[in-house]
Amino acid sequence: MKTNNIIQDKSFAFAIRIVNLYKYLLAEKKEFVLSKQLLRSGTSIGANVEETIGGQSKKDFIAKISIAYKEAIETKYWVKLLKATQYLEEKEADSILHDVEELCKILSSILLSSKEANS
Repeated sequence: MKTNNIIQDKSFAFAIRIVNLYKYLLAEKKEFVLSKQLLRSGTSIGANVEETIGGQSKKDFIAKISIAYKEAIETKYWVKLLKATQYLEEKEADSILHDVEELCKILSSILLSSKEANS
């Protein structure tokens, strides 16, 4: 519900990174299926965070943060799969996994504190 916060900034920066990775996978690796899934889940994190700003209630806020968290978990899956199938090198994948894990921790913390405050 707050603007200009760390989760907004980090999820937006992560979305930019995912878009650039998507473009790389298409152009350089000729990968068209897994990369599309990664693009959807990786950019959805920030989109759901942004939707929390316009949330009409605490329940709505919690629902959107929960979706953002689930999208982050899904993004980890796609990155791990791209790494395991050699579309991403270990260094590339590990860097992205580090960033998405950080997002997961922040989102989880927001979710837990919001649920506690809502009880």
